[in-house]
Amino acid sequence: MLITLTLLLALALGVTLIKLVNHQHAIRSLHQAILKRRPLLREDLPSLSGSGWEQLCTLSNDLITEATHLQQLRSGQLAQLEATLGNLQEAVLIVDSNNYILLANKALQSIFPRAVNILGQRLELVLHSVTFLGYVEAVRRGTGQPQHEIEFIEGSQSSTWLEVTGVTIPAINGQKAPWTLFVLHNITKQKKLEAVRKDFVANVSHELRTPLSVIKGYVETLVDDTDGIPAQDRARFLKTIQRHTERLNSLLEDLLVLSRLESINPGIRRETVEFNTFLSNIIDDYRARPAGKGHQLEFQGDKSISPLAIDPLKLTQVVENLLDNALKYTPKGSLIGLHVLRQDAGEVIVCLRDNGPGIPEDDLPHIFERFYRVDKGRSREKGGTGLGLSIVKHIIQLHAGRVWVESRLGQGTAFFFSLPIRLTS
Repeated sequence: MLITLTLLLALALGVTLIKLVNHQHAIRSLHQAILKRRPLLREDLPSLSGSGWEQLCTLSNDLITEATHLQQLRSGQLAQLEATLGNLQEAVLIVDSNNYILLANKALQSIFPRAVNILGQRLELVLHSVTFLGYVEAVRRGTGQPQHEIEFIEGSQSSTWLEVTGVTIPAINGQKAPWTLFVLHNITKQKKLEAVRKDFVANVSHELRTPLSVIKGYVETLVDDTDGIPAQDRARFLKTIQRHTERLNSLLEDLLVLSRLESINPGIRRETVEFNTFLSNIIDDYRARPAGKGHQLEFQGDKSISPLAIDPLKLTQVVENLLDNALKYTPKGSLIGLHVLRQDAGEVIVCLRDNGPGIPEDDLPHIFERFYRVDKGRSREKGGTGLGLSIVKHIIQLHAGRVWVESRLGQGTAFFFSLPIRLTS
């Protein structure tokens, strides 16, 4: 009897273990089906039966189908969103509630070239701006400004200015926390132009103030006490007024020239000229001028150069501005040479070299900026407006050429400009 009871218990335990193993197998199959989002087949549960497992299998398949549908719908919505926003010229960025990047279009990568493969990364690791991160939180709280200008500093010297607009949007993946969408407009050029404009206005005001103050002072003195001022002093006052009036006139003329060169239609009128003869005539004209008689002026051309299509009037202004600078800042008896070189790179290079005092190395990068002077006091004393080299740069650029300078203190200065040979006729 005891043996029979033991056998029955062993048999029951064996059946129970077999069912337990089958249940574990069924649970693993169900787990894999849910992970891989594939329907759970009856063959996956070969050793199980009963309405409970049949119902669980049906419900699981329904949930898997619904999850697959939602995933496809979400993927389609994201793809549609990317297709809509991807080709916009404005940069677009979408982050979730935890600051993970969900979408970034091509325009964003053009602004931040290092922002490559950033989907799924934390926003803090991609855009290093405390101000922008603060704006992100403000938008989530509903206190963000409709348009906010933010400076993104890149390196030690360069920065990018963006006008940022942010708004919260419902999450596509069904999360309760909304996403945040940002549109970023690059206004770096506008900021730089604004800075240039402010500097230009400040420089013009400064340049005009000095001669006007002198003229005003002398005129007031003459008006207040005309009869009491000795004739010699009156003549000296009038000559000073005349000198500063001429300086004002030169400054205004240069400003008008620069304004025309920077306009949409600068008015380049090309003519085909024999380039060597053109430059030689300018040197001959300067040899006959009083300012040029105390210097050694030489010209060296290149007979292999074909006639060039240039604007003779504007290019004459380029050479004259360079010659005027060389004559002003080199002592009497100095050698000033104008040389023409033929280059294999498809351009003609002209060099004007002097053996004057030279230009400090720190000033060379700024020499073509408007109103920039190496020696401000000496330049004003000699009647310079600070616009001549800027005019030179603009005229050469209108001819599709380049302009640069090489100089060392005590070893003279060489100004170069190039003209493309493709402009020949």
